[in-house]
Amino acid sequence: MKGPVGTGLTAKASVRATLLPEPTPSRVNPLLQWLPCLVLLCLAFNAHATPTHALTVYGEAPRYDAGFQHFDYVNPGAPKGGILRRSAIEIGQFDHILPYIDKGIGVSEVDGLLYAPLAMRSFDEPYTVYGLIARRMERGPDDAWLRFEIDPRATFADGQPVRAADVRFTFELLMNKGSLKYRTQFADVAGVTVEGPQHVRFDFKPGHGRTLALDLASLPVLPEHDWQQRDFANGAGFDKPVGSGPYRIARIDNGRSITFERDPNWWARDLPVSRGRYNFDQLRIEYFGDTEVARQVLKGGGYDYNREFSATAYTLGYAGAQLDDGRLQRAHLGPAKPQVAQGFVFNLDQPQFKDRRVRQALGMLWDFEWSNRQMMRSMYIRQQSVFSNTPLAARQLPDADELKLLEPLRGQVPDEVFSSVFSAPVTDGSGIIRQQQLQALALLEQAGWRAQGDSLVDSQGTPLAFTFLNGQAGMERLLLPWKRNLAQIGITLNIRNVDSAQYVNRLMARDYDMIVTGYPVTLSPGAELYNYFGSAAAHDPGSNNLMVLQDPAVDKLVDGLVRAVSQADMLRHARALDRVLQWNYYWIPNYYPPGSSTVWWNRFGRPKVQAAYDEGLDTWWEVSPSALSDAQMAERLKASP
Repeated sequence: MKGPVGTGLTAKASVRATLLPEPTPSRVNPLLQWLPCLVLLCLAFNAHATPTHALTVYGEAPRYDAGFQHFDYVNPGAPKGGILRRSAIEIGQFDHILPYIDKGIGVSEVDGLLYAPLAMRSFDEPYTVYGLIARRMERGPDDAWLRFEIDPRATFADGQPVRAADVRFTFELLMNKGSLKYRTQFADVAGVTVEGPQHVRFDFKPGHGRTLALDLASLPVLPEHDWQQRDFANGAGFDKPVGSGPYRIARIDNGRSITFERDPNWWARDLPVSRGRYNFDQLRIEYFGDTEVARQVLKGGGYDYNREFSATAYTLGYAGAQLDDGRLQRAHLGPAKPQVAQGFVFNLDQPQFKDRRVRQALGMLWDFEWSNRQMMRSMYIRQQSVFSNTPLAARQLPDADELKLLEPLRGQVPDEVFSSVFSAPVTDGSGIIRQQQLQALALLEQAGWRAQGDSLVDSQGTPLAFTFLNGQAGMERLLLPWKRNLAQIGITLNIRNVDSAQYVNRLMARDYDMIVTGYPVTLSPGAELYNYFGSAAAHDPGSNNLMVLQDPAVDKLVDGLVRAVSQADMLRHARALDRVLQWNYYWIPNYYPPGSSTVWWNRFGRPKVQAAYDEGLDTWWEVSPSALSDAQMAERLKASP
């Protein structure tokens, strides 16, 4: 896969570079001789899309017009000051700063806090971005290119101006030394041209995806003058690089915590996309090697905010007087946010998983209903789709337009794709699944497995067995009941627990039979799907194709989805792709919560309108240096202006 090419003027160069012809002698008024050229020039300008403050995927109107003052989900008068301490999303210690490479563990919050993007995503509408470092954005005819106009006020934290050349430098740095996801996501960028100090244009290859422009607009901007001597490929260690965002790095406790401090002189602090956000003077990210340790430290007051990924812990782990009187708060935030598609993933390279019937049978024996009731207090919703909780999920039979996409694939995809709506197996929740076990045995017999003693074996006498590679504490609770159900019909499930470093290395080497993983879901999926499901990414150690999936039908549908020309076309391709993934049983879908499960100490104010598609943490502000009861907080907020 090639990186960006060419930085000089091309045939698609801006009409600003067009030269007017030299006039010839004539009795006609010279101004009239220029008129045809001026008309053509005006038409050429009109052929270009008008520069705009926002971009949407298919050109639909954004929620906020050019004169908007702030997002609806912020408090524009929120006071500045105080500190918020939160746990990191990552488990383990960070071994470098940058989150832009595939090696080790970086600091996710660097993206957005230390480095600002060209345009800021809105969290109360589908994929839409509004200019930040880029004052205006312009799409070319037929979406052939994208031009950014850098805000002339934009500066880095050291006072140096942000230049169009810094945008090109960042793009080429990410493509040449950054994570594989950038090379996949931006493979359809044909070239980058710096047209002037504040103008940079990205030219696109024909047939590219409609999200490409927005993905480029979401890129951070790194200063070329600061990174020329730094080791980007290895994450720059624990140095403090110069940023372009609302915060600077104040302190680094190697691997354990990182503290950001708000830059009071940040040039963009009063822009509409920034107003009411970034309210804390300090943000500290705490890293833990174990989720239970993180939970106990929060309960002891060691930090303020935790994303909870255990339903049992969320439901029972924080019980006590502090939760009862409101000093400790618990809620599902961002209820409309598309949830990660989590599931047990087969390594399709392993011979025991080649047959679809085997994968189907193994999935039948994972009893979600019992686990949800007994261990997760019935809080979770069963995952049915890689696009769960979105309109992209295949929840009805394919309509005529979708069938047109699927018919050429007949014979390459399961017949059920055309005639049935997928539903994950359902039990009565009693823990007794004899009926499912009999159905599984029938499928396995069809696939060539037979009973021999206490085991199921194939024609060579090899037992049906596999190992689940586990890198997170607590997962055994979900796996052990499944292990019992499998053992009762002669299948051996081994559970191998490893530390985070070994886990990452084995994933990159595809050295596992099965793992649990999650695929981030958006309302406007794009080129990232190549990284998750594309054949070309199957054995790339930096990719997230952890199924090791190589399916031409999936490739074709992913390609069609990425290159969809309208929202309706995108939805058709997404649902068709979903059906093919569902009915091939490439994974055992798990579950998702009714929002982001979150616990925090009650000392923060939150906007009255909450972001629908995000937790909105950067819109909070400090009300009290110590936790307050519900009654105390109500009084404090009543008294505040």
